[in-house]
Amino acid sequence: MADYTGGPCTVGEQIIAKEIAEQVIRNTQFWIAIVGLIGTLFGAAIAVGGNLLLHWVQDRKASDLDSARIKLLTQMLDSRDWRKLSTLSRVVGADDDTTRRLLIKLGARGSETTKIGEELWGLITKHPLDQIE
Repeated sequence: MADYTGGPCTVGEQIIAKEIAEQVIRNTQFWIAIVGLIGTLFGAAIAVGGNLLLHWVQDRKASDLDSARIKLLTQMLDSRDWRKLSTLSRVVGADDDTTRRLLIKLGARGSETTKIGEELWGLITKHPLDQIE
């Protein structure tokens, strides 16, 4: 048995102490690596989850806005024969390309004839393609 009264250690005790210290260092390094890996995976999962949530919220807002615009466009086209694209865009607060996309989605079509360069749109139910004017 070793004397722990503070006296000098034998060579064997020094070797054992060194091996124990090296084992503690290896174990500590292993657990630090494991904790780092878990932290990295957790951080990556939070980043991906946050981006998915942000994308979903933005798409939902855009979808709600599109639905409101489609409803308004439908009301406008139900009340009259043909409407100018510029008027439709202005009323729903969208650019021409967005308005065209929404018009196609709701079942409208562009007129084959134009008046003074104006692009006219109407519902396909009112203006079927087989009855082109």
